[in-house]
Parts: sequence; C-alpha cells; structure tokens
Amino acid sequence: MACSPEMAIPDYAELHARSNFTFLTGASHPEELITRADELGYAALALTDECSLAGVVRAHVAARDLGCRLIIGSEIQLVDGPRLVLLATDRDAYGSLCSVLTRGRRHAEKGSYRLTRADLEAMPLSGLLALWLPAAIPDPAAGAWLKACFGTSSWLGVSLTANGDDRTRLAQLLATARQLAITPVALGGVLMHRPERKALQDLLTAIRRRQSIHSVGYALQPNAEHSLKPRELLLRRFPAPLLAETVAIAERCTFSLDTLRYEYPEELVPQGHSASSWLRELTEQGLQRRYPQGITAAVRQLIDRELTLIAELAYEPYFLTVEDLVRFARQRSILCQGRGSAANSAVCYALGITEVDPTRMSLLFERFLSKERHEPPDIDVDFEHERREEVIQYLYANYGRERAAL
Repeated sequence: MACSPEMAIPDYAELHARSNFTFLTGASHPEELITRADELGYAALALTDECSLAGVVRAHVAARDLGCRLIIGSEIQLVDGPRLVLLATDRDAYGSLCSVLTRGRRHAEKGSYRLTRADLEAMPLSGLLALWLPAAIPDPAAGAWLKACFGTSSWLGVSLTANGDDRTRLAQLLATARQLAITPVALGGVLMHRPERKALQDLLTAIRRRQSIHSVGYALQPNAEHSLKPRELLLRRFPAPLLAETVAIAERCTFSLDTLRYEYPEELVPQGHSASSWLRELTEQGLQRRYPQGITAAVRQLIDRELTLIAELAYEPYFLTVEDLVRFARQRSILCQGRGSAANSAVCYALGITEVDPTRMSLLFERFLSKERHEPPDIDVDFEHERREEVIQYLYANYGRERAAL
C-alpha cells in the first residue's frame, strides 16, 4: 500500500543496529549500515554492537565522509536483568560506556562478557541513555529496575518484525510502557543494511550455533525484517509518536569521536612545574649532556621551534611519558632505541629517546610533527625482547593496571 499524498514521511533515527563486529551475528559492515542509512534519509544511526565499540571508528569515518550523523552505543545483556542498548550523549557518557564494557569483558573469559545489575548500579551512568529490549513476555520488574537506575534517561524499545503477531506485540509493549510510565520508542533491531544479506545472516547463525544451515531451524530469523527500512514503510508499521521519539533521542546524542584526543598521565610533572616547563627543563638537561662543548645557535633555534610547536599542540605529556619509560629502561641497563620519524626531532635526541642528531643530518622535523595533521607524533621505541616485560611491569606498577593496557 503506497503512502497517501497527505501522509508526510517522518524523520527517523535507527537506535539499534549491530554490524559484523557483533561476531557471527551482524551481516553488514559498519560502513554499509551508515551508507544505507544515509540513502534512506535517516536523521541518525546508532551503532550498537554487543559489548563492543570495535566498529565505531569505521562507522565514524564513513559518517563523516557522507555528512551524516552517527550515535555511539552498545547492546548488553545483564546476567540477572534485562537486555539493554546504551547510548552515549556526550564525552562523559562515552567514558562511562567504555567503563561498563571494560568491566563486562574483564569479568569474563576472552570472547565473552559478564555484567549484572550491581555492576551498573555501582558505576557512574550520567549522560548514558538506556533502551530496554524486552523479552517475548515483558517483565515489568525489569522495566521498574531500569527506570530506578536510569530515571528519565530510560525507554522501552519496540521492535516489530512482521512475524504475524505485530499488533499483539505492539499492544502488549504499549500497555507495559503505560504501566511503568516509561516512554516507548521504535527500534529496528538491525542486523543487515539490506534484506539481500539474509542468506549470509542465516549462515552466520548456523556457524555461531555450530550446526548445519539445514538443521538450525527456528534459530534462523524468519524473514529479512532486521534490515534498514524505508521511512514510509516504518510509518505504516509504527505509531508516529514512536518514530518521533527516535529523533528526540538522537538529538540528545551530541558526542562525536572528533572530540577525543590522546590524554597522557599528569603525575610525571613535579610540583612547581607545568608540563611545558618540565619538558623544557628535561630538554635543557639533555642538551648539556648531548653538547658538552656548548650549544650552537642552530641547535638552540631548532629546540625552541620544536618546543613552541609541542606546547601549541599540548603534546608535552606525551613526550614526558615516553621519556619516563626510556629513562627507566636505561637506569636498568635495558637496551632501548627510538626509531622512525622520531629521529627527526631534536627534543627526542636531547631527551635520550633517539640517538641521531637531526642538526647534523638536515632532517625535516615536520615529517615527525606537523600542525596540519591534527594528531600526535609517532614515537616508536624498541626494547630488547628478553627484558621488555620489565618495562611493561613498570608501566603497570607506575600507572595502575586500571589505566594501562597492551
């Protein structure tokens, strides 16, 4: 049935989409989901792979190239509670989401995760939005807990998949939403960007269950409805307020990966110094060692130019972190050597990170650090493999295992 002329096609944001980074479940790449959502004129798309953010960088790049909007989130199943979609609204919420997923992964064997209600209750959740994915028979107790935990940042997700009981399912979910005074919202439960991926999605399901495609039976999706749909079709399936709510939620999610930058420890800066003044102090000490016969005007000019650019880009803590690791290694007589484009830096040479004097080789500093690249330089340091573990353990001990990862 075509939409009547007076029936306006509504805006819509897909808030529940899993990619192939939900291993053996999603049948489309993040880029494919973003591209298809853009083709369909969606207001936004949330990538919500299960307990994972592995696909968000690819989705972010695709969304940026197309000029469309990406929401970052994740789907989780609580051991003693409901299945949820968590969406990040801002930078703090993104940090909270990362903490939730990290806790879940650390509490389980590799490849799985474990999260409980108590885990969420013990964590800062400010800025996180929670969408409840109710079971076939909604449990009001689960919805009540969700509302107590997330307050007005909680919704009841309504997913309809044309399996013969959509009207009954919709009525049941709307009644539960009224009972709990929780706002319902339309969700697609997306597993593929186009319905043509259904065969691949079936195959993934069979592999995940370690069964043949012919024996997996009712574990397969009954149709291809878990794909991104035209908005006019969504209007025929969902009440308009549920579609409008998707856009209202999307408007609250303003976080972008573009706002992130590398953050390095501040503990390395002693009292009475800023990161900039301490880096200059260490550099001056290093210059005295490197040039015992005196510092030439050319060296002084190069050092001042480098330190000015490093300060302008606020990368001093990065240099201090690398210098700290190299200093530890040298104090323990652990062989180490900086390499690559870091050899173009007179500051790295003065700090003892590299052993090549760039002033003698006419090396180009901009190959190492450039304002136009909008990213920190790449300082590669090799440690002798027999003793590399000592450096790793120093890093854990000095900065804490909660703040360091390999």
